Amino acid sequence: MPIPKILVLPGSTRAGSHNVKLAALAAKELTLLDVDVTRISLTDYPLPIYEADFDAREGPPANAVKLKQMIMAHHGVFIASPEYSASVTPMLKNAIDWVSRVRERGDPTYAAFKGRVFAISSASPGRAGGLRSLMALRQILELGCGALVIPEQVAIQRADYAFDEMDNIADTGTANLFRAQLERLVEMARLMVRGG
Repeated sequence: MPIPKILVLPGSTRAGSHNVKLAALAAKELTLLDVDVTRISLTDYPLPIYEADFDAREGPPANAVKLKQMIMAHHGVFIASPEYSASVTPMLKNAIDWVSRVRERGDPTYAAFKGRVFAISSASPGRAGGLRSLMALRQILELGCGALVIPEQVAIQRADYAFDEMDNIADTGTANLFRAQLERLVEMARLMVRGG
C-alpha cells in the first residue's frame, strides 16, 4: 500500500516560535506513524502581499506556484497556527490567498485545497492556547477554500511552559490529544491515497 505523504507547515517564522516547535514535534510524531513527512517554512516561499491587480497583471509569483505544487504533492497537511489579533498570522493568510489563485493545466478553483485533508493546531502563551486562530483558520480553509479539515484540533495554552527539555508536550493529556489528532490525520490521508 502506498505511504501517505504529509506536509507540515508552521504559520510563523519567528525565532523561538512555539508553533515552529509544535510543527517540528508534529513532524517527529508523524514519522513514527510510518508516513512520508515533509516540513517546510514560509521563509522558503517569500511572497508579496496579495493584490488582485498585481495578480491580473503579473500572474501568481513563482513561489506561489511552488507552494501550491508542494501542497498538491501531499495527501495531508498539518498547520501549526499562531494567534495574531484573534486570527491567523498575515504571512499564513497571504500564503493561502496566493495559493488559492494559482491555476495550472486547467486546475479547478482552489485545487490545492481539494483531494487532501488538513489538520490544525496552535500553541500560545495565552490561556486560550491560540484557539481563536484555529477558528479563523478553519473558516478560511473550509468556507473560503473548500478544504476538508478534520474536527480534531489542539490548542496548547501557556506555551512558554508547555514543552519539556526535549521539546515534547509536557502535559500527558494534551500530548495524547495531539497524538490522537495526528493519528486521525494519517487515517484520513490513507483514504486519500486509496481514493487518488
